[in-house]
Amino acid sequence: MKSKRDHPGVYIPPPLIYVAVFLIALILQFRLPLSESLFHYAGTKIVGVIVMLVAIVFFLFRSLRQFFRSNNTVVTMLPAHSLQTTGIYSVTRNPMYVGLSLLYLGIACIIGNWWNFFLFPLLLLIVQEYVIKREEKYLVRRFGEAYLDYRRKVRRWI
Repeated sequence: MKSKRDHPGVYIPPPLIYVAVFLIALILQFRLPLSESLFHYAGTKIVGVIVMLVAIVFFLFRSLRQFFRSNNTVVTMLPAHSLQTTGIYSVTRNPMYVGLSLLYLGIACIIGNWWNFFLFPLLLLIVQEYVIKREEKYLVRRFGEAYLDYRRKVRRWI
């Protein structure tokens, strides 16, 4: 097993990145307001709730449950104990980030802020470059060929 110092090198917890971008969007809406008329329709709110439920039930709950059952850690500053490749991890290598992204979009539909949608590509870029790519390099170091084989079979997002 590798030392406790061997980890992905992600020092900002990924959920905080999502929250920070979301708050920046709220500040932008306050400073540079955009029309919210589309978001006043019940259908938009219903879509938001459905997207949030999908995020929580199909991605976040399942991925976190699998991590805890396998005695793994979700703390990005600690070493991984095992490689997750089954269950939801056989559909996407990053179900937690897919879930957080859908949750972000669902909440954005409900509160009705265009800035959340405009900043979403930037959010994905930050998560991919700062978090996911560092995690992938670490997983190659930690699990070698097993991770490379998994990476060839399963997509990064969906």
